Amino acid sequence: MPESDDGHRTAGDSAVRRAPPVAFRQFVLKLHSRCDLACDHCYVYTMADQRWRDLPRIMSPRVLDATARRIGEHARAHRLDTVSVILHGGEPLLAGPARIESAVSAIRQGVAPVPTRLTVQTNGIRLDEAYLRLFDRLDVRISLSLDGDRAAHDRHRRGPDGRGSHDRVDAAIRRLTTGYPHLFNGLLCTVDLRNDPVTTYRSLLAHRPPTMDFLLPHGTWSTPPPGRVPKPRPTPYADWLITVFEQWYHAAGPPVRIRLFDEIIQVLLGGHSRLAGVGTSPAAVAVVQTDGAIEMDDTLAAAHSGAARTGLHVLRDRFDDALDLPAVRAQQAGSASLCATCQACDRRRVCGGGLRTHRWRADTGFDNPSVYCPDLYALIGHIGRTIRRDLAVLSGAAR
Repeated sequence: MPESDDGHRTAGDSAVRRAPPVAFRQFVLKLHSRCDLACDHCYVYTMADQRWRDLPRIMSPRVLDATARRIGEHARAHRLDTVSVILHGGEPLLAGPARIESAVSAIRQGVAPVPTRLTVQTNGIRLDEAYLRLFDRLDVRISLSLDGDRAAHDRHRRGPDGRGSHDRVDAAIRRLTTGYPHLFNGLLCTVDLRNDPVTTYRSLLAHRPPTMDFLLPHGTWSTPPPGRVPKPRPTPYADWLITVFEQWYHAAGPPVRIRLFDEIIQVLLGGHSRLAGVGTSPAAVAVVQTDGAIEMDDTLAAAHSGAARTGLHVLRDRFDDALDLPAVRAQQAGSASLCATCQACDRRRVCGGGLRTHRWRADTGFDNPSVYCPDLYALIGHIGRTIRRDLAVLSGAAR
């Protein structure tokens, strides 16, 4: 069997090579490579890949203009009806209002006539009135990171001085929801088993976000996440998420959108997922670092140094060139790229092997189930049983 891009032999390699490439539809621009917080669970700064130390702090106008042209070139070549561009970091607001405005202008001009949906992913502590007015004028949506109430959030999301950031983030969200609710894209929460799931969910819900993302903390078989210790099929993360699911699913009135649950339900009902780590839809995201390097999903920084690297650069290469790379093909190959254990699993179509980052093991590469395999299996099973029960009730009532 041939070796993969990371030097490990992988199952289904020939099927991966035969899989047709899928155009990128989402582009993550690393406007600034540094952050003004020092979160101890951050995959960029605290895990295996430390290349951030050598990156320029800010994306130059030359690289930014080239990135915008490359996105437009790709979108028009593939006749895309829309593209999504996420202004990311580090902390993108460190780039400053002028650079952000020039970035948005370059992207809209470079991608035209293809419509572009722009979002900024921020920790929120610099999100003041001036930035809100800017994003309102530029039509840029805002996603914020919030891990729950003050105690939950400040466990990890602290400044270099050790001071928690919750109160500053909370104030920013209130400014957003009071004056600019139409810009609110959603909240991103990293799960910590020490935080009560109901309290966490309700504290997020109090801000009335349109969307919530619950993220599993990044880890691998070589560096397991907290609570994933070798025991007979323990499911601490499933137990936590199921508690939230029960609160969400049985809530009166229209619920907030929780993408993890929504996408699992979508696949269970025969549809397709657009969320990485759920289902077997091809990954359609490309990342551009501050130096112009084209990379894959940057959460791969949790696996090993250079795991996201492609060797391509916006000043000389097209995004189409990335679609021909074995590593990108593997990320787009869906079930064909899954290991033998996953191939034999009855929930593989819904689980999709989980996030590729979480499959890494130093001796076998990505040819493994997710380190969260028992949790994913239990969570999908619980949601599936709930949906089937309610569908049966509805079917009986219709007779």
